[in-house]
Order: sequence, then C-alpha cells, then structure tokens
Amino acid sequence: MVKRLEQLAALVVAAGLAIVSYWLFFSWAQGGRELRQAPRESQPVPAEPSRTGARKLP
Repeated sequence: MVKRLEQLAALVVAAGLAIVSYWLFFSWAQGGRELRQAPRESQPVPAEPSRTGARKLP
C-alpha cells in the first residue's frame, strides 16, 4: 500500500512539474504566436533622410 502511495505521489509531482514547465515554456516563447499571425509588413525606408529644421514645401 505504501509503495502504491509513493508511486501515485511521484506521478502527481511529475505531472505537476510537466504542466508548469510546459506553461512557462510557451508563455516565455509567446506560444508560437509568430507562426499563427500574418507576417508584419515592414515600413518603407525613405530614400533621403529628412533634415530637422528644414522648411517643407506646400
């Protein structure tokens, strides 16, 4: 009976640790969110950098 109780306790502890590690891994890795979302469009880089203080033409 004690041996069976030890086995059950070990199984409960192992399952608890597996659930916690699974949850932490996917929360830290954002759960693969990048794979499920559409790729983001990158912002175009201007050909000429704007000058600060320069007047803009109308």
